[in-house]
Amino acid sequence: MSMTTPPGWYADHGAPGTERWWDGNAWTAHTRPAGGSVPPYQPPYQQPRTAPLTPDGGPGGGRRGRGRVVAAGAAGLVLVVAVVAGVTLLGDDGTTTPPPRATGTTSEPAPSSADPTGEPGADPTVLVDQLNGITLPIPDGWEKSERAVDRAITMTTVADRECPGESNRYCPYGRVMSFTATQTDAATPEALAKEDIQAASDALYDEDSLGTRFYGGVTSYTVVKSGPVTVAGRTGYLVRRQVKTAKGPGGYVQSLAFPSTIGAESLITVRFGFDAGPEGPPLSGMDTITQGIRRIGDTTGGGVGSSIGP
Repeated sequence: MSMTTPPGWYADHGAPGTERWWDGNAWTAHTRPAGGSVPPYQPPYQQPRTAPLTPDGGPGGGRRGRGRVVAAGAAGLVLVVAVVAGVTLLGDDGTTTPPPRATGTTSEPAPSSADPTGEPGADPTVLVDQLNGITLPIPDGWEKSERAVDRAITMTTVADRECPGESNRYCPYGRVMSFTATQTDAATPEALAKEDIQAASDALYDEDSLGTRFYGGVTSYTVVKSGPVTVAGRTGYLVRRQVKTAKGPGGYVQSLAFPSTIGAESLITVRFGFDAGPEGPPLSGMDTITQGIRRIGDTTGGGVGSSIGP
């Protein structure tokens, strides 16, 4: 899905009270105070280079010179389109649209301090959710996502494969995302988890916001686990479903809700999506990650290094 986060000002987790401009593909160097009115970044105007005047007063030999300028401009436009088309897009369910798999190598700029997946230089075995003041253990065989998903902090399995219901798209075997619960009237973790499980099932295994069905759609589901759970010293609640899909082995979806450890203790939602089948992560990994969630700065345990890879 053309599923990049749209350009705009977003909270800079590396600089509290500051917003940073996201251009749709990467963070820029432009910031403003939170809630400010600084206009979006526009590149400075550069005077185009002109060829020396010819004896007849025309640039670069008259008609022929103008032809070369037009040809160069067209070639530049083609190059820009090719670069944009090669960018990998991350969907709201963790799926990606990869560029053609080339034999050469490419290099990408290092993430800025406003990297939405957490703080650069942090422990690579821990996913940091600065906004909610928690960390999640990153198991063996998993990695932080390169991009935020709907401003959620996300990690996925390193291994992926072509989505069962959509060719030329790649789906990871496991996805976990953490975000603050908004646009809900749920006042308790139990109410939120029971409310969110349907949205989680739809987003992870049914269809995305553009109607794309990476697994052919959900055909049925069964609740396999639900109940209270302690998360980072807070009393939370989880609901877990097994979903059957029209294509592929289906999977397991879990909605975990609990109060934040900071501020006004807003409710946090952590969504899990584990593919079923022999290549999917073991279901016990959901419990391992849940038990390993910690408050930022709490170094006791955390489940770091747990081997639940795909």
